[in-house]
Amino acid sequence: MLAISAPSFAEIGVAITFGPPAIPVYDQPICPGDGYLWTPGYWAWDYDYDDYYWVPGTWILAPEVGFLWTPGWWGWRDAGFFWNEGYWGPVVGFYGGINYGFGYFGVGFQGGRWDGGHFFYNRAVMNVNVTEIHNVYNTNVVVNNNTRVAYNGGNGGIDRRPTAEEDAAARERHVGPVAAQTQHVQAARSNPELRASANQGRPAIAATSRPGDFKGGVVAAREAGGRYTPPPNRGNQASGNNARPENNARPEAGAPGAENNAGRTNQYTHVRELPPAERPAAPNTGDAKQDQKYQKQQQKLYDQQQKERQKVAQQQEKEDQKLTKQNASEAQRQQQEQQHAQQTQQLQQKHTQQTQQMQQRIQPARPAGRPPK
Repeated sequence: MLAISAPSFAEIGVAITFGPPAIPVYDQPICPGDGYLWTPGYWAWDYDYDDYYWVPGTWILAPEVGFLWTPGWWGWRDAGFFWNEGYWGPVVGFYGGINYGFGYFGVGFQGGRWDGGHFFYNRAVMNVNVTEIHNVYNTNVVVNNNTRVAYNGGNGGIDRRPTAEEDAAARERHVGPVAAQTQHVQAARSNPELRASANQGRPAIAATSRPGDFKGGVVAAREAGGRYTPPPNRGNQASGNNARPENNARPEAGAPGAENNAGRTNQYTHVRELPPAERPAAPNTGDAKQDQKYQKQQQKLYDQQQKERQKVAQQQEKEDQKLTKQNASEAQRQQQEQQHAQQTQQLQQKHTQQTQQMQQRIQPARPAGRPPK
């Protein structure tokens, strides 16, 4: 098992307990014009739906002459998957060893190069109309990384660490995604068909000619990159109308069908399978000082619970690995799974009770007759 030890990359959000689907197989739409650079598609995470969604590959104008795109990537660390944001810079850095295709085969970039202020496209891997774009060349590329796994480290992930040069690239002058990319991501996030629960790893919009345009120049995935098997009770387990993301959203507390967390824990065997913990809502008692005090208390509890999750998840994983090395019998494995399931349930019940007690302490603090702002 590989883990990226140091958070030397721009990690985004909290840990996700299961990895994204494999990179789907799709064709690259034709380059819309000279100067556009390819940014490969990837799986992003939507916290509102607890689901991965596909951000289609697209052509983007570089923010600066000489800049290339280093794709973002998912990496395993501290019992969870973290997203490492992509960036523009003069050198392509580490992107997890992920084979995104079209020049991004896990190491560096073989799709083109800057020369004399112009970008030259490698026609061996880039779809370019040579009647309109003449700055091209043709160099065949041998791809040794044929896996379509979309994450680094963890069980089944890409086993590769950054070189000194790739590590240095992340520290050189670079900029994050441009506005067109950010808008492109938001458009993808708002499209229910791009959620893994709906497309099972085979999105109908795998790539687009221009960012944010999901109607013209759209390319569908030819096939999924591999079987998508998230933990139970995720959206992809649904069928028919239940497969729609809006039917898989988290119900509000007290709403019909919103069983308390303690009633659902027996469906999870390991802590790593639990849904990501939601961050506490900001207190709104009408007293700014009190709100600040309660918010600190909430954050302290949240951080403590996250540490407990990580500790138990790591211990469970060690115990599973130990049984594997010992070639344990099926009966021993089942016994350990029962113990882990009970342990997971107890931890989740404990955290649920702690959170509820915290909310109960906050609610009475609201002055009588004074509604929240």
